[in-house]
Amino acid sequence: MDDVLMNKLAILAEGAKYDVSCSSSGIERKNSGKGIGSARSFGVCHTWAADGRCISLLKLLMTNDCIYDCSYCINRSSNDVSRASMSPEEIALITIEFYRRNYIEGLFLSSAIEKNPTDTMEKMYQILKLLRRTYEFNGYIHIKAIPGADQALIEKCGYLADRMSVNIELPSTSSLKLLAPQKNYKQIIAPIENIKIGISRNSDERKHFRKAPKFVPAGQSTQVIIGATPDSDKSILRVSEKLYGEYNLKRVYYSAYMPVNKGSNLPALLTPPPLLREHRLYQADWLLRFYNFSVNELFSSGENNMDIQMDPKLYWALKNLNLFPFEINNASFEELIRIPGIGHTSAYRIIRERKIAHLDFDGLKKTGCVIGKSKYFVTCKGKYYGDNLDEKHIHKSLVKNNDYKQISFFG
Repeated sequence: MDDVLMNKLAILAEGAKYDVSCSSSGIERKNSGKGIGSARSFGVCHTWAADGRCISLLKLLMTNDCIYDCSYCINRSSNDVSRASMSPEEIALITIEFYRRNYIEGLFLSSAIEKNPTDTMEKMYQILKLLRRTYEFNGYIHIKAIPGADQALIEKCGYLADRMSVNIELPSTSSLKLLAPQKNYKQIIAPIENIKIGISRNSDERKHFRKAPKFVPAGQSTQVIIGATPDSDKSILRVSEKLYGEYNLKRVYYSAYMPVNKGSNLPALLTPPPLLREHRLYQADWLLRFYNFSVNELFSSGENNMDIQMDPKLYWALKNLNLFPFEINNASFEELIRIPGIGHTSAYRIIRERKIAHLDFDGLKKTGCVIGKSKYFVTCKGKYYGDNLDEKHIHKSLVKNNDYKQISFFG
């Protein structure tokens, strides 16, 4: 690889690091026997698979030369940064060469808007076509759908990619007007809705035609920036709830804003990214997706931000102590997973074990639940093992360090 291409790669990989909306794909694309690579069901990304493997992918921008001037973005048009663009042929070749050297297992491709959305989407389609049809690459590919691009192009990309995502970035129209006035909410939502319709239509097609090509088989995701604007946790989670409910998104990613630009409407450059807040939003998001919680349940009346000192399930339980304790031998699965310290795995174990014999406290310990937390919210054979069912007492017992501080990356 020549020095010019290496320099481009360094610039575009650096520019892509702020996009966190990639994760295990959950897709399996088998090798036909003719091409190279395959996408395993545990996914491809910089993360850890269920078997402990570190999964890698090539993550880069096609270009960082952008016509937009979003205040929060390092690649905004008014910033004096090194610019680079790669041709479809260059990106396809790098992906294949990296795969052959066992550096990566797939590609995560995003892009700034170089000329206009449709031109950018056309180039991304050319990359996909080269990889899938010319190189016969069967590995995992996740690309960005560009808001404002020709929908026909996005649809063609959907038949070649495994996952697509459209980054919302800012969770409200007021925030967009403040920091990204060249964008609008309707334009961002349009491709999300169209991808959802395409996935649904493709699902029906494949019921009747087994060999019909798959359309975005790993679904779609998005990213929301946290801390760049005054948007509350509640308003952010309402957006997520709508995206899951109305558009069937696989995942919403939350990205703690790292100040990279100066601006009167932005946090100061030395402001630490709100990593603990990001963590709490991920926990709340998990409750929305897998524990049947609603956004309204996670906030007390009049409150718009989560208590950063405790996880949201514990917070909900403390605010609803009138529902507790649950008898561990009678509680339904839905009730069990709402108990702090009990997740899906331990709830299934509890239900399985109590069919054999009623569980006592020692039996509950063996189910793998976090007994130090769950004991305050359950009874075993009618006996309560927490020392006091009182909100202040439980809070003092479980939230011992009240002086939370932001962890520094460098300190």
